[in-house]
Amino acid sequence: MGVVVAILARAAPRTLRRAAAVAASPWARGAVLVVTVAAAVWTLSRLPAASPLPLLLAALPWIAGKYLLCPLRWHALAGSGRSRWWHIRTYAESELLGQLSPGHAGADVWRVHRLHRAGIGKAPAVAGVALDRLVGAAGVALAVLATGTALPGPVLGVAGVVAAAVLAAAVTLRARRPQALAGVRLRPGPIAAGLLLSVGYQASIAGLVFGAVAAVGGPVDPVRLLAVFGASQVAGILPGFAGASPRHGALAVGLTTLGLTWTVALAAAALVALLPWAPALLLGGGSLAASRLSATRAATARGDRRPGGARPGRLGG
Repeated sequence: MGVVVAILARAAPRTLRRAAAVAASPWARGAVLVVTVAAAVWTLSRLPAASPLPLLLAALPWIAGKYLLCPLRWHALAGSGRSRWWHIRTYAESELLGQLSPGHAGADVWRVHRLHRAGIGKAPAVAGVALDRLVGAAGVALAVLATGTALPGPVLGVAGVVAAAVLAAAVTLRARRPQALAGVRLRPGPIAAGLLLSVGYQASIAGLVFGAVAAVGGPVDPVRLLAVFGASQVAGILPGFAGASPRHGALAVGLTTLGLTWTVALAAAALVALLPWAPALLLGGGSLAASRLSATRAATARGDRRPGGARPGRLGG
């Protein structure tokens, strides 16, 4: 028995690494997206009462929350010195990359990268994004409590420990190395504004859930639906793929407890999972394409200004 345990202990790290590599591969993410789209199309085709209008109406405030309130919160906390428009564009780009990465991790990496390219040190860039994430998580907690959903004790304990550790590290770092947190706004005013913006964004997500349920023709009690929304947000603490995360699974299960059939519940959860792809591709992809086009034109203009008008990589006339 001891030999078996030893073999499993040695094999576990390799298995975990292989599983992580598979989960991070583009093929796995593409397969999850294809399955989610196919499930949504199949379930919607079986719902004669389905109507896209409620979802479209609910999508407008959600898009405003995601692509306006969230970047404004980041702008209020990061203290980068960049304009609000810069933060809005960068946030849109990060959302597209987040959709393409497990756990939405690519979004944070891109935001740190863009801050660093804008002249912000790596430590302040990481601190600004981390503070934005922390305030966003606090907004989720406030929204969940507002729905009447009790947060599990272990979740509250872990969240409290993490928040205390982050704040203690930030205070210690600011005291010993002030330049490491240069510009990051660890003051009550910006944090309160960030919390208000986070709660507004959570309200837009709740509206999106209501719109998805109405779109598939599921009559439910609004108060109980709010509780299901709160429970799904708690499940969202666990990471997952865009389109197949624990939050969407918990939403589908919760909808069945309200009396909806599995077909209707899965259709509503699939709509909530798929809708973020459209604005991410349109806004984030459009911003990335515009930046690439601008850089290409600038490089061409620099080549035209060279003696003889020769462009890089080509022979002059």
